[in-house]
Amino acid sequence: MSQISPPHLAPDSLLVQTRIGWYCPKADVYIDPSAKVQRAVITHAHMDHATPGVGGYFAHHDTIPILRHRLGHNIQTQGAAYGESVNIRGVTFSFHPAGHVAGSAQVRVECDGDVWVVSGDYKVQDDGLIPAFEPVKCRVFITETTFGLPMFQWRDPQLLTNELNDWWRENAENGITSILLGYSLGKSQRLLHMADASIGPLYCGEEVESTNQVIREMGYPLKSAKLLDSSVKQSDLRSALVIAPPQVLKGPLMQILRPCQVGMASGWMAHGRRKSRFGADRGFVISDHADWPGLNWAVQESGAEVVYTEHGYAPDFTRWLRSKGIASFSTEY
Repeated sequence: MSQISPPHLAPDSLLVQTRIGWYCPKADVYIDPSAKVQRAVITHAHMDHATPGVGGYFAHHDTIPILRHRLGHNIQTQGAAYGESVNIRGVTFSFHPAGHVAGSAQVRVECDGDVWVVSGDYKVQDDGLIPAFEPVKCRVFITETTFGLPMFQWRDPQLLTNELNDWWRENAENGITSILLGYSLGKSQRLLHMADASIGPLYCGEEVESTNQVIREMGYPLKSAKLLDSSVKQSDLRSALVIAPPQVLKGPLMQILRPCQVGMASGWMAHGRRKSRFGADRGFVISDHADWPGLNWAVQESGAEVVYTEHGYAPDFTRWLRSKGIASFSTEY
């Protein structure tokens, strides 16, 4: 794969952007590549960051079991703890909490005194379940900007928890099943952690519950939940909260889930009209990514001289940083 070096990235940079991800030439390692490579450093186990078919995966210890669950138990892996340094061909790599999902990490890369940090995906709100984001000092910070506009500003987590449980409680009192839609890794565990189990029974879809079990076995304090499958009776669900990915709405189990109210948990619910796109009755602005204030805080705390932005509103956030006198570049092709 040929390297693509934008004008602001010299070919001899510690990291170089390529069409399949950030690459460290000296260590001959990619970070979160989108194609099969010999060896990759992985920030977390979401599939847009952890491509199948890589020769060897290097990730935080808690990401390894999730990678094996998703990609197969025969993959080659190497794990490290937060803050533990690993030297690869003279380049030092270490993982630091990103607060995104279980095992998620920022990747600190250092060589000859030059320090870069690849954030991966991150959120700065502490959800009380996974290790909270920790700023890492560096010269160059590569930040995601999924929600890099001022309109994206998350509410206090406790207010969100109260809002979610009030909705479930009202539905339960009316004998209506509450369905919360969220990705099987990350969002679903956070929703389960937020749920007040005194309101009614908790059910999780098969994909969610199998992921929950992997994460519970690593010691994360996840509540127990019943498995939603064809053996569940409609009468069992009248006051229940069901946590499942969006595809459940098109599956055969919907016949036992009705009557129901559907909630969608996503940062994109800040766009009021977005909930109809997911077939939701209620939108909850709950995100595992940093909001506008969080992105600005992370950049400030990194102390970076140069900031590269990627994903979402990268060009917009780059323009904002430049207006504040920070050297910033969007890496979107």
